[in-house]
Amino acid sequence: MSLSSSSAASLPRMRMFDKIPSAEEFISEIEPLNVPAVFSGCIKNWKAFSQWNPSNGGLDYLQEKAGSSTVEAMLSQQAPVFYGDIRSHERVSLPFSTFIGYCKDNLCDRCDGEDSFLESKKHTLTESHTGQFEFPEQIYLAQVPILNIECTEKVQLECLREDVEMPPFLESKTISSINLWMNSAQSRSSTHYDPHHNLLCIVSGSVVLWPPSACPFLYPRPIYGEASNHSTLDLDEPNFCAHPRAEHSDEYSQKIILHGGDALFIPEGWYHQVDSETLTIAVNFWWRSDMMSGLSDHMDSYYLRRILRRLIDKEMNQLLHLPSLVDDKIDGNQSDQPNTRVPGGVQLRQMSVLHETDQLAVSALQKLVSLVHERVNPNQPVNSTPANNLAVEGKDESNEIMKPDLFNLKDDPVALLLWTLQPLALRCVLLAMAHNFPRTLEALILLVLSPVGAEVLTRKFEEMDQLIGEEDRSQFFQIFYGVFDNQIAAMDALLNGKESFARQICVTKVRDYGEVSFTAVLSSRLKRKGMKKWSGFIFDSGWKKK
Repeated sequence: MSLSSSSAASLPRMRMFDKIPSAEEFISEIEPLNVPAVFSGCIKNWKAFSQWNPSNGGLDYLQEKAGSSTVEAMLSQQAPVFYGDIRSHERVSLPFSTFIGYCKDNLCDRCDGEDSFLESKKHTLTESHTGQFEFPEQIYLAQVPILNIECTEKVQLECLREDVEMPPFLESKTISSINLWMNSAQSRSSTHYDPHHNLLCIVSGSVVLWPPSACPFLYPRPIYGEASNHSTLDLDEPNFCAHPRAEHSDEYSQKIILHGGDALFIPEGWYHQVDSETLTIAVNFWWRSDMMSGLSDHMDSYYLRRILRRLIDKEMNQLLHLPSLVDDKIDGNQSDQPNTRVPGGVQLRQMSVLHETDQLAVSALQKLVSLVHERVNPNQPVNSTPANNLAVEGKDESNEIMKPDLFNLKDDPVALLLWTLQPLALRCVLLAMAHNFPRTLEALILLVLSPVGAEVLTRKFEEMDQLIGEEDRSQFFQIFYGVFDNQIAAMDALLNGKESFARQICVTKVRDYGEVSFTAVLSSRLKRKGMKKWSGFIFDSGWKKK
């Protein structure tokens, strides 16, 4: 897992609009981008904007209009932070007028000063015996329905609907719910995302946002949990020992301070944390995105596999310091020599002997032979055993212990050496090994090549395929595989290593994005036969023996 700072810098940034877009502009130019947008002054024409303002008698207005309604509030002992996990709070019912009373008391406390504030606390404690709550600041009105098309009986403040206007750019949308959010004291929502598009219309406050790609740094709750859309992090005092990736979370965050009358479009999947000053009132609209509305149930497993494959490919490219592939296509000119092709008719066996002038290839060959020898015969000097006589017992199960289980390029000197070579230079090195050190080449593939090494080598083969003709490609692989007594075992070694590398990344991505451990689902290591089930992930290439 390594998203770099440059990756964070390339993420889409929040957009600001002084002019309210039309429905057509929103649908075609804003919503499809899935990037947050602020619409300044979007709700200044609402009756709610003028009538609910606490500084202009708005609390009296709300008490008179909706005070008799019973609302469900969030009661949290961890206030001023209100966590979405149901274990950290309870839902309580109270008259809306009671909550308005708390808001009025808090306003008076702020006006009268600290001494009056402490007296108010004492007074509140006394009133708790008559059904009042001991600490009103632990009460937060979160997601109180003004409109809910799926469950009309849950609507608690329908009487406020006429004060809230539909923004013109949402007129074509099927709004699933409109909700009131209100606090009587300073508060903060836990970091979370919503499974719907969200338009947050707020009087005042600040919002911090993270894109969906920042999910691994925010340590979401397990995907199977009741609060799977919430982060487990305490962003004020993060525990970097328990959550080391959280150190990079700020690189992905974007903060916006909203003013009275502003509206913020928060696309589905974007994590956000709302900081509210004392007595903040907000209304939000939720609706399903076109993408989610268009998903077919019978396609779910396909979508899941495609997304996992996309995440695996992206992570592999990042681990190997490659730019991300676009639309699952491999660029045919990944080499630094994009226009270099080997002319037809060149006899590959003539290339099997490296000339002293090929200093880079000669040096690489010497290093590679030495690394293989050290790995296979670690207790013997390099010159004591001819590399051509390295013992390779592919059928001996004890040799499986020798094969390194490395997945990080920088930890594997063999893979790193292979990666530094240009495809055509590596081709020369492998041909020289096949001609001069066949047993060393056999040991490299069957005993020494790690999962990341197999990934690197097969990628080099794919790059090589783009630089040579069909006849030369066929000859090269005939020479390469001709070294092995069991050519199928050689191909299996490459496939198994490559698939092991992809499997490890798959496990990591599922853990990072869903906080799910594969240990309860997969065995600690796939057997060779089992790993062939993953072969659908492998691109067709000449290196795979037909």
